[in-house]
Amino acid sequence: MLKIAHLSSAHPRDDSRIFGKQCRTLAAHGHQVTLVVADGLGDARRDGVSIVDAGAARGRLDRMLHATCRVYRRARALDADIIQLHDPELLPAGLLLRRRGRKVVFDAHEDVPLQLLGKPYLNAPLRRLLSAAYARFERRACARLDGVIAATPVIRDKFLPIQPGAVAIHNYPQPEEFGAAAWDGQPLQVCYVGGLSALRGIAELVRACTLLRTPVRVGLAGRFSEPELAAHMRVQPGWERIDAHGVLGRSGVAALMAASRAGLVTLLPAANHLDALPVKLFEYMAAGIAVIASDFPLWRRIVDDAGCGLCVDPRDPAAIAAAIDRLAADPELARRMGRNGRAAVLARYHWRGQAEQLLRYYENL
Repeated sequence: MLKIAHLSSAHPRDDSRIFGKQCRTLAAHGHQVTLVVADGLGDARRDGVSIVDAGAARGRLDRMLHATCRVYRRARALDADIIQLHDPELLPAGLLLRRRGRKVVFDAHEDVPLQLLGKPYLNAPLRRLLSAAYARFERRACARLDGVIAATPVIRDKFLPIQPGAVAIHNYPQPEEFGAAAWDGQPLQVCYVGGLSALRGIAELVRACTLLRTPVRVGLAGRFSEPELAAHMRVQPGWERIDAHGVLGRSGVAALMAASRAGLVTLLPAANHLDALPVKLFEYMAAGIAVIASDFPLWRRIVDDAGCGLCVDPRDPAAIAAAIDRLAADPELARRMGRNGRAAVLARYHWRGQAEQLLRYYENL
């Protein structure tokens, strides 16, 4: 039995990758697992995992300056064999914990240098400067840690020169979370689940709603990251076609997908999106509904190989509207694509295989 601590200053305690998959998997196989978070909801114990609350952050700056320190102090008090970091701002804390004799692993959820290059609220020279500075810091810090886990093979490969044992643990879904889509008596609806932002294509989706020829509605589950954008979108004509549900729990997400004909993942072609493996793409497939995805080479290969949906130019509202209308008008096509996607998840894109790899990785550590 290993004593394992997962640390996050930014993610919610019920985060699908951190708690729902990794922590629960490790606990189910006999390890003593603690999750340290900074959400202000108090300490708890769920599914064999002890949750330790370091106190909620008041905004992004407080999270990066103070919540990270509180998370570090709570983690320092734990008698953990291995500590896994889930946020870039926790890397300094990880280095301090390693000096105290702990084994420390960094879980790279995103390609942060590429992500910084796509931040719309920073000017281009500042984006380049911050991206280069963070990339240099990340390389130096992670070279001194005991390991790196990455969410995709592309991210893993960037760490291999400094961490030859780096592994990719894909964020594939747990199919049992999702029941069969309710095709009989189903409302004429498609859905989008995830963060709502300009780079995630919300403006193009709302514009597409003005071009729809069928009476289909769009269910949104997620939170706007930009308040000004939220206010602007809500007064657009296309918003009349949208049912905004806000942030839903896992059961609410599953219910929304089951009541939809297709799921949208039309992120814009930012550098860090092109080689990403968005969990929502695979969750739509697991739910047995068709997908409408951005026409990136990697995503098209997944969708075409599985025969589970349509790929569109995410910058073209007319193309998005045409794909929605096609699936709304042809329920048998949508049903067939949904079945194909579910079969592909059960055969290949499931968490079970990733769980086995995670357990092997910890045993090797």
